[in-house]
Amino acid sequence: MNPVIGIKNLKKIYRIGDQEIHALRGVNLDIGKGDFVAIMGPSGSGKSTMMNVIGCLDKPTSGEFFLDDVPIMEAHDDELALIRNQKIGFVFQSFNLLPRTTAVENVELPLLYAGVPAKERRERAIAALESVGLGNRLNNKPNELSGGQQQRVSIARALVNNPVILLADEPTGALDTKTSIEIMQIFQQLNQSGKTIVLVTHEPDIAEYAKRNIHFRDGQVVADEQVKERRWANVEEVKS
Repeated sequence: MNPVIGIKNLKKIYRIGDQEIHALRGVNLDIGKGDFVAIMGPSGSGKSTMMNVIGCLDKPTSGEFFLDDVPIMEAHDDELALIRNQKIGFVFQSFNLLPRTTAVENVELPLLYAGVPAKERRERAIAALESVGLGNRLNNKPNELSGGQQQRVSIARALVNNPVILLADEPTGALDTKTSIEIMQIFQQLNQSGKTIVLVTHEPDIAEYAKRNIHFRDGQVVADEQVKERRWANVEEVKS
């Protein structure tokens, strides 16, 4: 079986005037279906560039990149937009919710862009919110929700199109410890149900909830290892 994400000798060079910045230096990386990967590294290591590439938000300079068997290097901008909508669910540190729009309307947005009819949009958005424990908050706006609840709405929005991968950028960065554990519990449950998750974090304790940790430095993968003593975000831990 081919990996969900297959990357070979990937390079990304930014040109500023006559200066070249090598953000990725020949990265090789495979992520299989059902994996839960945490990408780590210090500022300037290339992890954010890698996330943008995996999310089809930025195109590499050279190399090979397949997402769900689609050759991303050959895709045009409109094709990349379609891939982002259909194959990738994004979860951001800052939630990125529309402030004057209810939870269910925020979750409906990817379906709206995909041209899904109104009745089906609403049904799928409600189901997604119920799956993250917010079935009783459908009509609340973001300012009526806690930070953890807003991130749950963001996760529901990422799930609503049934994407191939969930891509989470520092999803607990704006949350307290207890709420962070609750969010990681949701990610672990989603992964146990078969969802492939790629999480970018600078927090080692958050990375321990993943199955696999990939460390970047100077635009290269310097370590790729299974988590030997994996943490589990169980109910008892959340309540502690």
